[in-house]
Amino acid sequence: MKKSSAVFTILAVIASCAVASVCAAAPFVNRSDYFITVLTGPSSGIYFPIGGAFSTFISGLGYRTSATATGATAENINALQTGQGEMAIAMADSVIQAVEAFGAYEGQPPAKELRAMMGLWPNYCQIVTTAESGIKTFADMKGKRVGVGAPNSGVELNARMMFEAHGMKYADCRIDYLSYGEAIDQMKNGLCDVAFVTSGLGNATILELGTSKKISFIPVEGEALERLIKKYPFYIEATIPASVYSTDGDTTTAAVMNIMLVDEKLPENVVYDLLENIYSPAGMEAIGASHNTAKVNINLETALRGISGTSVPLHDGAAEFYKDKGLLK
Repeated sequence: MKKSSAVFTILAVIASCAVASVCAAAPFVNRSDYFITVLTGPSSGIYFPIGGAFSTFISGLGYRTSATATGATAENINALQTGQGEMAIAMADSVIQAVEAFGAYEGQPPAKELRAMMGLWPNYCQIVTTAESGIKTFADMKGKRVGVGAPNSGVELNARMMFEAHGMKYADCRIDYLSYGEAIDQMKNGLCDVAFVTSGLGNATILELGTSKKISFIPVEGEALERLIKKYPFYIEATIPASVYSTDGDTTTAAVMNIMLVDEKLPENVVYDLLENIYSPAGMEAIGASHNTAKVNINLETALRGISGTSVPLHDGAAEFYKDKGLLK
């Protein structure tokens, strides 16, 4: 009996240690105590369905959630800072500008409270025109009607940098501060020649344009691309395959990562719990089903793309999660 008792005691100690280990890796969360609003983007883009999938999946875990359509990056950054959401999709370049107070955020206080949660997918700078416009290069846009995005939106920030890299100014064109959905609607009616679209591939508005017009893209390549990446290293060289929009050939362009921001005030164990479940097979399946871009790009292996090496800090709960997964030291 004494021997059996000793064995039982040892097993009990081992079991309690195992439970403690599990609890450390996946802290208990009373999920119903937390309401999580996911800030997405306009319904015409892919932020909206992918952000909606995050919200739906998180709701299934027991959190109280909602997904909110927004003007995307710039609005999401501001909304997160003013307590209007707990998770927000944003382009890494705009987040870096907000944190470091340069570019579109010059003269504003650095947004030191912004926290990153995970990398998402690359946004491709898709400068859309039609075959009938005759516009083939960036220089060909001179004097043309160009939709550059809503003022200070993520799309418009990209447009500014593209003009700079090509040695051009807005004054060289007839600029309209239209969202890309509005600009493409104008293109259908012959009232706009070019639309800047910074988005994942397979953008719904571009695909819709292709049902009535022959789509063409203006490339960002050569010395202009080199200048862009040198000054703004958050850009990478990318390719828009011809197969995506049935164009005559592949198009070289630039891309920048989207990341998921999270409210710094959310407890560490909540953010850890969210990531543990998002990166589970069930989470990856649910989010991947929302759009092929999510299916191809969102996974644990690429979780720190657009975040590592930048000035954007991880939320403490995210940092702990990635350390436990061996992705951070």
